[in-house]
Amino acid sequence: MTHILLVEDDPAIAMSLKVTCKREGWKITWLDNASSVLPMLHNEAAQDLSAIILDVGLPDGDGLSLCQQIRHTPDIETLKDLPIIFLTARSDEVDRILGLEMGGDDYCAKPFSPRELVARLKAIWRREQLLSQQSTTHTAAIDNDGPAQNMSGQALTFKCQSGVWHYQPLNYSLMWQEQKLELSNTERKILLTLLQAPNQVFSREQLLSAVSDYPDHRLARTIDSHIKAIRKQLATVDSSIDVIHTHRGLGYALCPA
Repeated sequence: MTHILLVEDDPAIAMSLKVTCKREGWKITWLDNASSVLPMLHNEAAQDLSAIILDVGLPDGDGLSLCQQIRHTPDIETLKDLPIIFLTARSDEVDRILGLEMGGDDYCAKPFSPRELVARLKAIWRREQLLSQQSTTHTAAIDNDGPAQNMSGQALTFKCQSGVWHYQPLNYSLMWQEQKLELSNTERKILLTLLQAPNQVFSREQLLSAVSDYPDHRLARTIDSHIKAIRKQLATVDSSIDVIHTHRGLGYALCPA
């Protein structure tokens, strides 16, 4: 069963979302403060979580900082890639950019429709599935050393000039040169998009659309921050290779296949 963690201090919003999620047949766990979140994530009951809906303005903490903690807490490794959607009353573009840069996958500005939020969650899951399916096709075309990915858990393989990449869709693990990359959901999706077509230059708007079914193109510049974070992580594995090329005025591309 789909299990959603909702962190929201407004009971009216929480009740509305609980009703909508239950109509979808989803299980929902509601917390109304920041301090309860990490202890809950360490609990065995959290192992089946499918996503987190996180309010930015909580009475005892900042949802943006909490998201960053979730993404970088080693002992909840299996949950750190969970999709996170922010709920925010803030209309400032800077706050929305910060949320995406700190590891959020999407955001809904209050007031919002609960059905819109459900649609955004489904869009994130569809995109994850689509990336896996596209990766399967790509792997079958370029890798004759073993079977293409199926749902049995075998890794996908991408062979590029920068080396061999392995992606495991079942646990969202992306490896390069046999080392696991510590990436946010958005960063992983951007890199997988580039891996699908190593010779293609993707504009910021194209990459934004590739990671969101509801792209706000005013936030296209957030792609630069994500690319910077990806490069930093790649440099920890091998700083001698320029894996992602910047094409001035155009966008980004992976080094040629």
